[in-house]
Amino acid sequence: MSSSATNGVAGDHTTTAINAAAAAGVDKGVDFANYFCTYAFLYHQKEMLCDRVRMDAYYNAVFQNKHHFNGKTVLDVGTGSGILAIWAGQAGARKVYAVEATKMSEHARALVKANNLQGVVEVIEGSIEDITLPEKVDVIISEWMGYFLLRESMFDSVICARDRWLKPTGSMYPSHARMWLAPIRSGLGDQKMNDYEGSMDDWFYFLDETKTYYGVDMSALTKPFSEEQKKYYLQTSLWNNLHPNQLIGSAAMIKEIDCSTATVNDILDVRASMSSLITTEETRLCGFAGWFDVHFRGSKENPAQHEIELTTAPSEDYSTHWGQQVFLLHPSIHVSEGDNLAINFSMTRSKENHRLMEVELSCEIKQPSGRLLPPFRKKFYIE
Repeated sequence: MSSSATNGVAGDHTTTAINAAAAAGVDKGVDFANYFCTYAFLYHQKEMLCDRVRMDAYYNAVFQNKHHFNGKTVLDVGTGSGILAIWAGQAGARKVYAVEATKMSEHARALVKANNLQGVVEVIEGSIEDITLPEKVDVIISEWMGYFLLRESMFDSVICARDRWLKPTGSMYPSHARMWLAPIRSGLGDQKMNDYEGSMDDWFYFLDETKTYYGVDMSALTKPFSEEQKKYYLQTSLWNNLHPNQLIGSAAMIKEIDCSTATVNDILDVRASMSSLITTEETRLCGFAGWFDVHFRGSKENPAQHEIELTTAPSEDYSTHWGQQVFLLHPSIHVSEGDNLAINFSMTRSKENHRLMEVELSCEIKQPSGRLLPPFRKKFYIE
């Protein structure tokens, strides 16, 4: 996830994907400096711990399914402050291995001791790809989800942990995840277009000033500057907490993930063809919103007694630090109730930074009369 209203139960994102980064041709040290270091600060951990929707979901998943933890071995991938590991211990786990890539591990050890669980919870500083455990585990718990589920590419590390350390009959917490997309109306598109046009006005003023006072014509850089500003203002997805009234059509599921069987290849290139029906009277299609939900169902062999869902869908009752990712259209398109949107979606990892995403979205709109509106194709960046 991105900045502040941004990341994910405390520090589970610090889960380590360092080797995955290396596999993607990324320097481990650079990856650590750009990504993991953020989770080493308590202010950031506090922000994540204040997300009540998320905290309640994990708390209820553990304590309403104590049969998965009581007397069992647990691996917490990216423990951060250690709260998931502490909960697992409080739920009766025999042993909890809490793995953390950053120096936040020192704070986690202090919290474990303060909660009298030092005989149960062992905090291990290191990446999940590099550490070694003395035994297989019954449960892997982790809060690995980034913006729009897959930003940060942290699920790679959870997959690695699962393949190395989970018993064949073990449970994943969470066990399943889904990605959703829906059409929206919003004034943000107009705002961002005004920001872009303002940046270009400022650029042309800069050209005149530089030519007048310093005798250098900088206009040869106008096109690349414009492209740079378009990417920043018009093509970069936005973090937002939308109200349900801003959804103007049905939500379509992009992808469903079984955390017990998914591979890294399954999430490298997410593609889907889907449809959405406009359910609002004449309005503007200003873009699309993407969100996710995760479920705690246990395993087929050992199902949850109480299935818990954590959703980041737009709501008037709550918000999460994940919010929704908003992909804006410029210009917006007039649509009416009954219009059918045929959407093609793809999301891949950025070549420059494997933790960021690039999205391509194309759409054809068919009116109830059978008339087709001009199709469009857009590219966006989740940064």
